[in-house]
Amino acid sequence: MSESLALDPFFDSLCPVAEAVERLASESGAEERGAIYTRREVVDFILDLVGYTVDQNLTSYRLLEPSFGDGDFILPAVERLLASAQREPDGLSVEKLKPAIRGVELHRETFERNRQSLRKLMIEQGVLSKDIDGLLNAWLTQGDFLLCEFDQDFTHAVGNPPYLRQEVIPDVLMGEYRQRYSTIYDRADIYVPFIEKSLRNLATGGKLSFICADRWMKNRYGKKLRELVSKDYHLATYVDMVGTDAFHSEVSAYPAITVIERSGSSQENNVTRVFARPEINGKVLDRLARELTKPKLKTSSRVREIDKIAAGGEPWILDDFDALALVRRLESRLPAIEEAGCKVGIGVATGADKAFIGDFEELDVEPSRKLPLVMTKDILEGHVQWRGRGVINPFGDDGKLVSLEDFPKLKGYLDERYEQIAKRHVATKAPQNWYRTIDRIYPDLAKREKLLIPDIKGDASIVYEGGKLYPHHNLYFITSDEWDVHALQAVMRSGIARLFVSLYSTKMRGGYLRFQAQYLRRIRLPRWDSVSVEMRDRLKRFSETNDRHELNEIVASLYGLSADEMKLIEGDTVA
Repeated sequence: MSESLALDPFFDSLCPVAEAVERLASESGAEERGAIYTRREVVDFILDLVGYTVDQNLTSYRLLEPSFGDGDFILPAVERLLASAQREPDGLSVEKLKPAIRGVELHRETFERNRQSLRKLMIEQGVLSKDIDGLLNAWLTQGDFLLCEFDQDFTHAVGNPPYLRQEVIPDVLMGEYRQRYSTIYDRADIYVPFIEKSLRNLATGGKLSFICADRWMKNRYGKKLRELVSKDYHLATYVDMVGTDAFHSEVSAYPAITVIERSGSSQENNVTRVFARPEINGKVLDRLARELTKPKLKTSSRVREIDKIAAGGEPWILDDFDALALVRRLESRLPAIEEAGCKVGIGVATGADKAFIGDFEELDVEPSRKLPLVMTKDILEGHVQWRGRGVINPFGDDGKLVSLEDFPKLKGYLDERYEQIAKRHVATKAPQNWYRTIDRIYPDLAKREKLLIPDIKGDASIVYEGGKLYPHHNLYFITSDEWDVHALQAVMRSGIARLFVSLYSTKMRGGYLRFQAQYLRRIRLPRWDSVSVEMRDRLKRFSETNDRHELNEIVASLYGLSADEMKLIEGDTVA
């Protein structure tokens, strides 16, 4: 164990936690640990971006690598450290070198393999044999980074933190992480607390640069980490690495390189430099690193500068600058869709669809205890083709669960399926209400005109439903007390919906977007009373048109878009 690094003393008393860590350290494979290894050209690029270069006095720096794996980052860093030290008057001074590096690795076999690689490198670089073990003991720790404590802060933190979903981490260990890290929010992947811990261990002016998935920058689970960065740090650089050959193996994540600096007392510089999809070539990346770190960019530079990206927990918009400018203009002068008299929601989740959902006619319950259900498969053709499914409704008009004694057929139906229904989490939390659906059902919603939108789609598939069906949980819906729903459908089927959603949503593989409520609510909409009679009629007539160009022209006129702005909402936008 490192001389300056130890596991939190509290950890020693947590036997179940220790057992979980030990299993991951000794038994887990690379995939289970979320291990993805980074190409050398990319590592050198990251070290250059944070200024960890041989021409600096690197013995005066303190570099952290929180998950060093096979040494993709720590080996080049040590190479640079030793080359820099040899230029100093006292050369390879052990006392100066000891605090210069800290690396942590959980997997024991990987740790030992990398330690031997570092030993070999140090011998080649002229480090005395008698000094090597002392330095390696100071530099390297085998253990769980998220449970480790340091006795120093750091000027630099670099690496590729593990990309690992919560579900694969033992519950007892995940519980311990949640107690320690405020950024573990919703379904946050484990790289999020890795970023938090590394940031909190930076000295003032220190720089962190990781290559990892970009999901946290926009989606719900990254909210707390975005808040942390916006409060005490500065996003200095963002390089989109999607579609590049950044790793030794193909990955399905959407990677990005960020440089985040720990702000001092003044946060006057809120400019972020942005570049997208560089060629993975050593010379190209070397030139790009020099450009990204220049005091001032040339007017001809392909690097873009964006001011004040990080604002509380709001999503970070780091691409498509012309579209961003248009969205910001619309946001400044138009109300959000729900402020304009519309409601965005999601259909019912039951927690046991096989029990609560079936053929509507064959659901043997009282007529008032079932509702016709519309599902994603019912709207695949762009209009509703109901397949006759229905959902059990255990709620009365007052929103409370009905008494089963008042509905004997419902009681018999649910009792037959008791084991399947009662084992759900929502049922175990309140056993007396074991037969409730996860989401409350509001029967009046079935009777309302509504627009239906599937969660994942290449474009905005907006389907009109005339007030007969209740939406399933894979469908989002929009209703309105002010807007004519057919006219609203025209607006939502135009490129306007995709414009907003594409900026705020995280893209899926294949270019698909998630048309979720949190993104739909960001769409801006004129108030219905401000829309002329002529425009209202045109919108209603074109609500289901296949002439997307004419539809976009009508909506561009509604929003007062210029010819150039009109082009931004054109394209393959209507499904």
